[in-house]
Amino acid sequence: QVQLVESGGGLVQPGGSLRLSCVASRLNFRWSTMSWYRQAPGKERELVATHIISGGGSGLINYADSVKGRFTISRDNDKNTVYLQMNRLNPDDTAVYYCNARGTFWGQGTQVTVSS
Repeated sequence: QVQLVESGGGLVQPGGSLRLSCVASRLNFRWSTMSWYRQAPGKERELVATHIISGGGSGLINYADSVKGRFTISRDNDKNTVYLQMNRLNPDDTAVYYCNARGTFWGQGTQVTVSS
């Protein structure tokens, strides 16, 4: 069974940075589209960033408008790990962040709280 384990969440002040990590196991990671979602209290889960792997192996990256220019998704195929570098955080970024593989598999989530 595919397992995704997120880490790196925490409490940060507005303007600060965090890097989330998601380690995948029992997954053909190199050929899997990996994404980050988030869910704030009382809101629906939303897509934050995705690294799409096409059939040829090339990648396409998309971001939600709200995080463009501040967040960066990246991956290390040798470590089966996808990252989300989050800069210039603001209180609206407060949410539980989830890793997703292939649009199917989910991690348990990691809390990110942006507050002074």
